[in-house]
Parts: sequence; C-alpha cells; structure tokens
Amino acid sequence: MHKLKNFFRLYVIFFIFFIFVLSGCNSYLGQDKVQKVGMLVENSINDQTWGNKGYKGLIEIKDEFDVDVYFKENVKTQQEVNRAVEEFSNQGVNLIFGHSNIYGKMFESISDAYPDIHFVYFNGGYYNTNLTSLNFSSHAMGFFGGMVAGEMTESNQVGIIAAFEWQPEIEGFYEGVNYSNPEAKVRMNFVNDWDNQERARMMFNQMNQRGVDVFYPAGDSFSVHVIDQAKQADKYVIGFVSDQLYLGQNTVLTSTVQHVDKLYLLAAKKFNEGDLSGGVFTFDFDDGVISMGEFSPEVPESLKEKLDEAVQAYIDTGLLPNESN
Repeated sequence: MHKLKNFFRLYVIFFIFFIFVLSGCNSYLGQDKVQKVGMLVENSINDQTWGNKGYKGLIEIKDEFDVDVYFKENVKTQQEVNRAVEEFSNQGVNLIFGHSNIYGKMFESISDAYPDIHFVYFNGGYYNTNLTSLNFSSHAMGFFGGMVAGEMTESNQVGIIAAFEWQPEIEGFYEGVNYSNPEAKVRMNFVNDWDNQERARMMFNQMNQRGVDVFYPAGDSFSVHVIDQAKQADKYVIGFVSDQLYLGQNTVLTSTVQHVDKLYLLAAKKFNEGDLSGGVFTFDFDDGVISMGEFSPEVPESLKEKLDEAVQAYIDTGLLPNESN
C-alpha cells in the first residue's frame, strides 16, 4: 500500500511537470506567431500617400490574422520610440513596424532589450537578429515615370519637387526623361521634408513660371497639394507612392506606386510562419510590390503600350530600356 501511494505521488508530480513543460514548449513554439501588431508613423496616417498606405497594411494584417493592432503618429525621436515600444510591449505586441527609414537606428539601439519582439522598418541598412529592413527598389519606377513625363511635355520643361536628394526614384526619373526626350530640361528642387506643403507650393510656383508643364512631386502629403495646384494651372503630374489618378484623371498622367500595404502583409505572413529573419531585403516590380498606376485618358495608347512593354521587359530581364541597347 505504501509503495502504491509513493507511485501515485510520483505519477502526479510527473504529470504536473509534463503539463508545465508542454505549456512552456507551446509558449516557445508560438512566440513567432503574430499576436498583436504595432506601427509607428513619423507623421500622419491621413496624408493620402505613404502614411496612409502603411495604415492600410496594418488593417490588412488585422483582418488576415484577426489580431489587435495599434498605431502611434508623430513619433520622431529616440525617446518617443522608447516610450511607444515599451507601451506596445506591455500590451503584448510582438511585431512592430516603423513606417520610415528613421526608425532603423532607433530600433537597432533597443531591439536587444526586446528579444520577443520583431522590428520591421523601411528603406535602411540597419539590421540584427530581430530587426528587418524592407527596401523598395525605387529607381526603376522613377525611370518609367520619367519616360511618360518626357513624352508628354510640350514645353520640354519637366520639374521634380522631391522630399530629399537621396531618393533613388529621383535619379531614375531624370534618366527616364532623358531617355525618352533628350531635348527636355529637368528642373529639380528639394523640400528637405516629407510634408512641408508651403515650401512645395512655392517650388511649384517657381517652376510653373519657368514653363514646366509636367511635375513629379515625390513626397508625402505635399504631393497632393502639388497635384491640386497643377490641376488649377492646367499642367500634368506623375503621381507618387499611391495611384493618384483619382485626384484628377486629366492631370495625373500615371503614378509610380509602392504597394506598402502588400509588403506589410507579406512581412506578417513570413513572421507568422517563422520565416522573417533579420536582414536587409529589397523588393521591385517582379515582387508585385511596385507598379505603375492607371493611365490618364490624356496619355496616347501608343505610349501606354510602349511603357507596358518596357515594364514587362524590365521584369523579365532586370534591365531598363537605357541599359538594354
């Protein structure tokens, strides 16, 4: 009888230990599953371009995985990032998107302190075990936008109003204009901010007075305002980041589109499957996250066909039209 009691006691202890280990294993095995998701935005989700596309991506993750999502706007300093990440961590968030390249260094400095959170940001070079940079290869989209601008200008004056000089699409746009219309002059100026509408408006007026008739406003919220100005002045625009044809189908010739929302969902799916590693990854037309937008009825069918063929050739070969001759 005494032996039976000891056996029963050992069985209970073993059973409790087994449940504890199994529970711990399940917790460990499930830690890479999407639980809750957070997003930090440098400016606003209501800019109708970059910030809004990030918010749409967050909502797609919410719908796909049926999880809670959180976002914070106007997060720009290390102190603000630290506070937001700590709050997300306390809420059980295990996947955080920083919707700008400014978050790379900030995330890198704190990621070791949050090993149960995976950090994702855009267009930068910082990475580690739980920090991933997703980069859009923007040169080609700029090139194709420039091709359209070069073909459609009547004054041979094309203008770039960009946020920053380092944007890869700027060089691409310049090359595209030069390829399709070597006679065209490309004027460019830089707002040095993604959202300074007043400065962008001033640059538009200066270029407009110099005869520019096709504009490329490569920024966030100020691009919408430049399109409004171009519409009033009866000038053309190449849209940026979003398909902006809806802002004026006789003004917006086409758009250089980055499908940020698709990349959000792709990253979340990879994380949920345990396949999102730390590192720097680049995406282009062939990944389905960059495309050209819808064409304005102002664009001739021959030019539409020419551009479609050029984009397809780039997807097939990796070569732009000025590289394949």
